[in-house]
Amino acid sequence: MTECKALLISAPSSGSGKTSVTAAIARWHRRQGLKVRVFKTGPDFLDPMMLERASGQPVYQLDLFMGGLAHCQQLLSEAAQVADLILVEGVMGLFDGQPSSADLAAAFGLPVLAVIDASAMAQTFAAVALGLQTFRADIKVCGVVANRVGSIGHGRMVAEGLPANLPLLAALPRDPALSLPERHLGLVQALELPELDAQLDAWADAWGAAASPDFPFQTVRFAAPADPPLPLIQLLNGGLKLRIAVAQDAAFSFIYPANLDLLRALGAEVLLFAPIKGDALPDCDALWLPGGYPELHAQALSAHPSFFADLRAHLQMGKPLLAECGGMLCLAESLTDAAGQQHAMAGLLPGHAQMQKRLAALGLQSIAWPEGLLRGHTFHYSTLETPLTPMALASNPNSTRPGSTAEALYALSSLRASYIHHYFPSNPAAIAAFFGSNTHV
Repeated sequence: MTECKALLISAPSSGSGKTSVTAAIARWHRRQGLKVRVFKTGPDFLDPMMLERASGQPVYQLDLFMGGLAHCQQLLSEAAQVADLILVEGVMGLFDGQPSSADLAAAFGLPVLAVIDASAMAQTFAAVALGLQTFRADIKVCGVVANRVGSIGHGRMVAEGLPANLPLLAALPRDPALSLPERHLGLVQALELPELDAQLDAWADAWGAAASPDFPFQTVRFAAPADPPLPLIQLLNGGLKLRIAVAQDAAFSFIYPANLDLLRALGAEVLLFAPIKGDALPDCDALWLPGGYPELHAQALSAHPSFFADLRAHLQMGKPLLAECGGMLCLAESLTDAAGQQHAMAGLLPGHAQMQKRLAALGLQSIAWPEGLLRGHTFHYSTLETPLTPMALASNPNSTRPGSTAEALYALSSLRASYIHHYFPSNPAAIAAFFGSNTHV
């Protein structure tokens, strides 16, 4: 059992400012010399990029659906052994989704800080805050932040009616200069923002100026999970002696750190390369093309002297290739970007991809691979028209929610392609079986 100060930052809804507040708290306490570890609840790639820059440490997912209770417990236990402070950014509203941020808080006894957008509220702010605090008895909302207040007087006004056990811990001013640019999938990637560190310091300064000196960080006890079953221990003991190439750049950036950790734990040598910078495909036994923004870098990918040819040669040798979301679009015959310009792609997956202005799909996913059940999520603004028949269709635990969908998994020889962003720790044995299934003789 390891103890560490911890806090889950949530809100009534998306767009309330959870990410900026979490980043501000992380940056502020890092500047005070504390070791801060930040986690993100639910599937997300863009917010963790910001939070990693703010904290100086990789940001892992805590997701009870994708990773499971024991996996989340392991991550928290390991973090508590090295950190002075653990912050967990929630997903959507506190009680939204199955599982929700509240479910995670209840599972691990994490106190909750509620961030509420106060820009269009006065005394009703207290009613909203009190509702969050009393809606479920198995979680503890310990304080509230009023975000985007218009003045000092407005900050005092929204605090009226808050009970003593639900203090206003900070009233953060509305300041357009503190906002970050966005695009269709959310925030612009951290690696594309040269002034991001200055922005994070400004957030930290605003937090330091507004936060109560009696901020109630509470100590939480984190237990280590039980040892995994013996076959899994053997599997994770370096049994996968492979070289696995992973594309990683602004076009292929949607990578969970836990996925790379798992590949290495399985014994694989992970070879990172950047196609849009002109890197050649490394000599490898298997390849992973993760999601990202290929539509923004289609010209660079098409102009690469060998990338598409290398992908074709890789598949012709029967080597495994997993292509997810943007990685899958890169393999299509063509990709039409949001401006209507069509770009020739690798042509290894029959069909044509088209970007659109409205959301195409969003939701958690569970899908049966031949090697076993895998979990992940989907979030995309593109569509793919292909004559291929799916080898499997995913299911969504929140299937009654608008915008949810069941994604297809396509297979061609040693290629697996889907819109799903798979979470490898959901089934290490299946991942090991696929990437180790080189059919080349």
